[in-house]
Amino acid sequence: MTIYKEKKGLEKTLNTFKQQNHSVGLVPTMGALHNGHLSLVKQALSQNDIVVVSIFVNPTQFNNQEDLEKYPRTLDTDVALLKTVSKNIIVFAPTANDIYDSNIKSIDFNFDGLEFEMEGKFRHGHFDGVGTIVKRLLETVKPDKAYFGEKDFQQLQIIKKLVEKFKIPVTIIGCKIEREDSGLAMSSRNTRLKPEYKKAAPFVFKTLESAKVKFGTKSANEVVKWVTDQFAKHPLLKLEYFIVADVIDLKPVKRKSNKKTYRAFIAVYADDIRLIDNIALN
Repeated sequence: MTIYKEKKGLEKTLNTFKQQNHSVGLVPTMGALHNGHLSLVKQALSQNDIVVVSIFVNPTQFNNQEDLEKYPRTLDTDVALLKTVSKNIIVFAPTANDIYDSNIKSIDFNFDGLEFEMEGKFRHGHFDGVGTIVKRLLETVKPDKAYFGEKDFQQLQIIKKLVEKFKIPVTIIGCKIEREDSGLAMSSRNTRLKPEYKKAAPFVFKTLESAKVKFGTKSANEVVKWVTDQFAKHPLLKLEYFIVADVIDLKPVKRKSNKKTYRAFIAVYADDIRLIDNIALN
């Protein structure tokens, strides 16, 4: 397994592979890898000759400095975990100065309003940071395919919009949410949950599953009220938002239509750890 910490060396190696007509897949991560990440890597390995896994805690997508500082950085452990999947993976673990060319700031993007829904309302500038780093990674690696988990479904839609707007020649692949046995969506932040909150956290997905059933017979507003009431009674978990939205424009549903596809999106605080999840409704 080769680890590159600078763009120059990575680009030189990838150019050699591409001259041999090898396909390249990219799995962008912020490290602290878990089985959710590994499922993306395995899918990428099955569809490409070469897979690059980027490991980079991107400073420009954190609106909370404390969250950035606390985010786990476990490169050695991550590399060891990747080796259990395949030794033919290329790891790209750049410094911020290298990937940003010593100009560590976000580009201002227009994602046709996708950036102002849900996460955008609570994490100002977050998607500018996401768009900036993903654009740089795609331009550096020049993959044929890039893989993103559906747990961050809004991010996935925004990255598809980024690729469309900048005409980047890559196929964006959305991968299903990987869950712990309890149903809790896998996340690097789960390792920071205190025991009582770890025990309580599966309530998030269980509530989503119940909301999906209710959405079959009730209006979106009734489902939103029911979920809000469930969390109002919970002793540990604090609901930040629950939204039923159209998967295309991510705007909250006003009236259901059989011609549209919907998902339910949720953000919850378990103590100081923020958990997000979503579920397809139809």
